[in-house]
Amino acid sequence: DMFVEHRSIEFGMEKSKIPGDGVVTGWGTVNGRKTFVFAKDFTVFGGSLSETHALKITKLQDMAMKARAPIIGLYDAGGARIQEGVAALAGYSYVFRRNVQASGVIPQISVIMGPCAGGDVYSPAMTDFIFMVKNTSYMFVTGPDVVKTVTNEVVTAEELGGASVHA
Repeated sequence: DMFVEHRSIEFGMEKSKIPGDGVVTGWGTVNGRKTFVFAKDFTVFGGSLSETHALKITKLQDMAMKARAPIIGLYDAGGARIQEGVAALAGYSYVFRRNVQASGVIPQISVIMGPCAGGDVYSPAMTDFIFMVKNTSYMFVTGPDVVKTVTNEVVTAEELGGASVHA
């Protein structure tokens, strides 16, 4: 899984394959307790979720549930990888289903490291804890530019989905 690549060939994506597909997964110990972690990398396709990306996360979720161990998600992500179409969107359903299955069974923790937009906001919303940093972390379904276009209202990322909004 470490070097897995997306399988999309639409919109020139076959020329842009990066090992790992923008998400790093693994496990270790925190204070002696086995803990599973995934980190979405904004520098790879904007941290967007592809089908392959989702399958890496769901494999880790399954492992965490089997081990009855906490899972931590580090988010810096821009939503679905639109070039993949419904395959990427289906990936969210796999992740969300496991969020629900893990609820009340294992601790689920989300750390919002930067922007978190689109479909990537729903999984953290289903976890037990969300950690955000003022003026750095943002969670919204759609960002300030779309709000401006649709409503002609000017709103900052912090006002729309910053840490204080979610406190």
